Amino acid sequence: MGTQVLHRGAFVTLHRDGVLRPDGSPGVYDHIAVADGVRIVALDGNGEVVLVEDDFYLPQRRMIHLPGGGTDGQDPRTAALRELEEETGLIADNLRPLGIVDPLPSTTRARTHLFLATRLRPGRQAREITEIGMTVLRWPLHEAVEAVRVGRITDAPSATALLLTHLTTAPGA
Repeated sequence: MGTQVLHRGAFVTLHRDGVLRPDGSPGVYDHIAVADGVRIVALDGNGEVVLVEDDFYLPQRRMIHLPGGGTDGQDPRTAALRELEEETGLIADNLRPLGIVDPLPSTTRARTHLFLATRLRPGRQAREITEIGMTVLRWPLHEAVEAVRVGRITDAPSATALLLTHLTTAPGA
């Protein structure tokens, strides 16, 4: 039934689709097109997870989350390695997929690809201007999982990736 572009911005496009509802009547469905994303659990040899804390405009607060961002047209693996180094200054010699989540399936088709990065070594940090106040934290994995449980880490892809890492790295997993 057609798609209309209502807004096109630097990172997001708002679409209005003409649709047929389940009862056969016509309707509209508004949705956002954005690039897929990545989140990386960077786990060092001491069992500590590298997290970042940054200011977020919409919730008007600093939030703790995993390194990551948009794929910017790259394949998810390449984007994950790029985002990890840009935000934390770390390079991972080992990167394996943890899974994929659909963080807002009623709003966007964008998916977030989750990775576990190990065998970390120093690289070169190169943050974007919007990440100027970002800080890097290192927490034991069990503390990061507890932060998810108590609502201190609320970013859905970060929470999912941390819980998956905990499940796959726990003794007997």
